[in-house]
Amino acid sequence: MTQMEQIELTFNHTRFLWNAMLELQNTRHENNKESKFIGKYDLDLILTTLKQEKRWLYDVDHTALQDTNAKLDKSFKRFFKKTGCHPRFKSYKNSKKSYTTKMNMKILDNHHLKIAKMKPIYFRSRKHIPEGKIKTVTVSKSTTGKYYASVVIEREIEPLSETGNNVGLDLGLASLSTQSDGIKIPLPRFDKNLAKKKRNWERKLARRRTRALSVIHEQKKFGRELELKDFANYTRAKYMVAKYAEKERNQRNDYLQKYTTSLVRDYDVIVMEDLKVKNMMKNYKLSRAVANAGWRSMRTMLEYKTKWYGKELIVIDPAYTSQVDFETGEIQKKGLQIRDYTNSNGTLVDRDVNAAKNILKWGLDPKTRITKA
Repeated sequence: MTQMEQIELTFNHTRFLWNAMLELQNTRHENNKESKFIGKYDLDLILTTLKQEKRWLYDVDHTALQDTNAKLDKSFKRFFKKTGCHPRFKSYKNSKKSYTTKMNMKILDNHHLKIAKMKPIYFRSRKHIPEGKIKTVTVSKSTTGKYYASVVIEREIEPLSETGNNVGLDLGLASLSTQSDGIKIPLPRFDKNLAKKKRNWERKLARRRTRALSVIHEQKKFGRELELKDFANYTRAKYMVAKYAEKERNQRNDYLQKYTTSLVRDYDVIVMEDLKVKNMMKNYKLSRAVANAGWRSMRTMLEYKTKWYGKELIVIDPAYTSQVDFETGEIQKKGLQIRDYTNSNGTLVDRDVNAAKNILKWGLDPKTRITKA
C-alpha cells in the first residue's frame, strides 16, 4: 500500500468512526432523553468493542481513531455550552480531510517525517524544523489535493528583548493598519489580484456542471449511474477554482504572518481595536474588502505570538477613537469621507493616526478613555 493510499484509508476510517459514534449519541438520546452524554473515555471503550466487530479498523493508527472520539466529545461540549452548533455527519464527498496521530512520531531530517503505520514520508520545507518533543502530527488534505503535515512541538521559546516601544493600531480598509507612530501598512487586494482568472474558471465550472448534470439525467434512462467526478472537464474546472482560492488565502496568511511578527519584534505592548467583523460583513458594499483584510486572523496571530515572546496585547472598544481629538481632547463628529481635519490648535490631523494614538493611550490607561460623545 502506498503512502497516499494509507493516508486516504485513515481519512475514511476516521470519518466512519465519527459518523458511527455520532449516530450512537443521537439514537441514545432519542430513545432516552434522560440518558447521560457519553464522554471520550467511554467512547474509546466502545471503540475497542467495535474493532472486534470491524476488524479492518486495525489497518489504521489507533490514536487517530481515539483523537476522532476526542474531537466529537469537544464538539458536543461546545454545543452544550452554546458556543457551537450540533455535530454533523461527515460526507465522503468533502474534499477537506484530516486526522491527528500521537504515536511513533519522529522527524528524521529536514525532509523526512516518520508517523505510525507508514514508512518515512518525504516533505518539502524551506525552514529548519525546531527541535523538541513532538506532541501531535495532523495530516490534512487541501481542496487542491495537496497533503500537509502540521507538527506540534513542545519546546521552550526564549522571550524577545524589550524595546521600550508601545504601539496602537487603527485597523482599516485603505490601509491594513495605521500605527500610532504614523506608519501606515498597505493592504494588498488579494481578492482582486487573481479575480479575473478565478472568475473565468468559476464560469467554466458552472457551465460544465450544468452539462454534466444533464448527461447524468439522460444516462439514468439507460440504467447508467454517473457522478460529477466522472467528468474530467468538470473536475479540472473545480480544481482550478480551488487552486486560485487557496493561493489567495496563502498570500494573505503570509502577509499577516510577516507583519504580526514584525510588530511583536519591534514593540513591547500592542493595543488594537475589538472590531465586530461579523456585523461589518452584513454591509454588502464593504463585505468583500472586510473579508480581504483578515482582521480576525491578524488578532489571533498577535494573541499567540505575544504569549510566546513575552509581549502584551491589549484589545479595546473602538468607540469614539476617531471622534476624539488626541491633542485637544475635543469631540468632533466627522463623516467617514473626512480623512484629514484641522483641530482648534490649527494642527492638521490625520484621522487614522489620531485614532491610533487614542487607542494606544486608552489601552495603556483606561481611566483616560472618553465613553460619551
